[in-house]
Amino acid sequence: MAVQIPDLAALRALDFDTIIDVRSPSEYAEDHVPGAINLPVLSDAERAEVGTIYVQESAFRARKIGAALVARNAARHIEGPLAHHDGGWRPLVYCWRGGQRSGSFAGILSQIGWRVDLVAGGYQSYRRAVKAALYDRPFPSRVVLVDGNTGTAKTDILAALRARGRQVIDLEGLACHRGSVFGGTGADQPEQKGFESALAGEVAALDPARPVFVEAESSKVGARIVPPALWAEMRRAPRVEISAPLEARAEYLTRAYADLIAAPGRTEEIIAGLKRLQGAETVERWTGLLREGAFQTLAAELMERHYDPRYAKQRGRGEGDFLGTVKTEGLQPDDVERIADRLDAMVPDRQAAE
Repeated sequence: MAVQIPDLAALRALDFDTIIDVRSPSEYAEDHVPGAINLPVLSDAERAEVGTIYVQESAFRARKIGAALVARNAARHIEGPLAHHDGGWRPLVYCWRGGQRSGSFAGILSQIGWRVDLVAGGYQSYRRAVKAALYDRPFPSRVVLVDGNTGTAKTDILAALRARGRQVIDLEGLACHRGSVFGGTGADQPEQKGFESALAGEVAALDPARPVFVEAESSKVGARIVPPALWAEMRRAPRVEISAPLEARAEYLTRAYADLIAAPGRTEEIIAGLKRLQGAETVERWTGLLREGAFQTLAAELMERHYDPRYAKQRGRGEGDFLGTVKTEGLQPDDVERIADRLDAMVPDRQAAE
């Protein structure tokens, strides 16, 4: 049976034991249905080989060679990652367009006795649903921005709000980037399509009657672009500002950016890239602080000279209401919990109002 995915709500409603993406590893790496595992019936090299034969020689020979490759790869999957499944296992299989690759693999699994369904239109139908959710429709929930200068623990505050049952979208977490020139987490950022898939999955789970907390960001998180529907909502969203002393923020950053402290060579390269904006003398001083291990002093000067002025300029571009400031003297875990309590009380949630 071919399963239709007219929208992401329909995808969330599906009840299958496993979703299998049979496309090549590079196709899967760029983007895939959330939660899907990759069992390629053609590797990247095999897919290229079959495609070349199809174009340069004949469609019949390409299909014959492709069928042999699919059969061999399917056998490895059945004997390997699928070997433990019993007769009641229900997989959902898709490829690029819902054609030969998924059909061939599903046919083999069906012959074993498993109840297999295909995604009608394959990955492309799923991608159309993602595009519709993020580009073609208004954002479904009211956004509340958690604002504040660098080092005010906004990501930790969002996590604490989520733990309280509040709706939260962590754009930095989805993009694997902390949203600044030092923001790389060490892990590669997902491709734009992959970022959008992760975001669309969270959007589909939102209750439109309740607000969703989002960290105040620019229109890009690292190299990933915030889709226009969400960005438009963020531009007009009301915001709450987190305020903390520079010393507390510097101490927090030395904990939050421990990966950069552990990789001084990488950090020095990033600092060197600021020469055009800050001048050679300042960059030389910051490099010296890094080499001396004066990390809190370095963090404080980076915020005071580089980040804070830019955040102040960016903050003035918003159109939404200002809901107030939450001041804190520290940013230790207990402080973060108290801040989350304040935000929880400041912004009514439908469940709390009822």
